[in-house]
Amino acid sequence: MSIVIWFTVALALWHFTIFVPDRFWQGIIGALIGCVVGGLISGALVELVILGNDLADTDLLTFFTAVPGTLVGAWVVYRIGVSQGTEPIEEA
Repeated sequence: MSIVIWFTVALALWHFTIFVPDRFWQGIIGALIGCVVGGLISGALVELVILGNDLADTDLLTFFTAVPGTLVGAWVVYRIGVSQGTEPIEEA
């Protein structure tokens, strides 16, 4: 059940990437992948490794463990996109 919570938190926060300029690596889909992977990694790291909880144990902390990883995952994918120069081409 924890994986479902981590995934939905990452998906919910991914929706806010529309307010950021589209410079993500592989566009909005890259932002989705970065958010979901980051949320799952941070959620699993905190819940399973640090706290020692089971995947079936859920509480409010389960929600909050996915938030930092989601933000870091989106930031990493954004920085990769900026460094590769994947800005959308504007026609003059």
